[in-house]
Amino acid sequence: MSAYLDGLKMLARRELSEAQVRQRLARKGHEADAIDAAVTRLREERALDDARVAEAIARTQTAVRRRGKLRVRREIESAGITGATARRAVDEVFEGLDPDALLQASLAKRLRGREAIADEVEFRRLYRYLIAQGFEIDAVMKALNARRRPR
Repeated sequence: MSAYLDGLKMLARRELSEAQVRQRLARKGHEADAIDAAVTRLREERALDDARVAEAIARTQTAVRRRGKLRVRREIESAGITGATARRAVDEVFEGLDPDALLQASLAKRLRGREAIADEVEFRRLYRYLIAQGFEIDAVMKALNARRRPR
């Protein structure tokens, strides 16, 4: 089967970046020239569009996974999309979002309905979790300190 048809089938299942398509076609054993030709044709037909993929990843990461800006950008870049395209997509998606509300939603999910953080161990665990989710350090500290149990 041609690299073009394999690429088209891959893209019919889900949005993929150019780098992901190239990698998967190579794994299927297609020659480099055939991969280049297939990717060029897919791009011309707008079946392959890294900007669209970056935006889709950003929307999913924020709406479903409730992740912060830094983590979303890392996820997009790990799909093989350039840093500039990733930044544009993240800025565009976060333009319509409240980062503090996103952070609070992520924190509330981890607290499972409780209002206050139980102890220092939980505080540190939540801190590591929220930083790993891509939220800014200052915002994380502010949110966690607001939920600390009074002494």
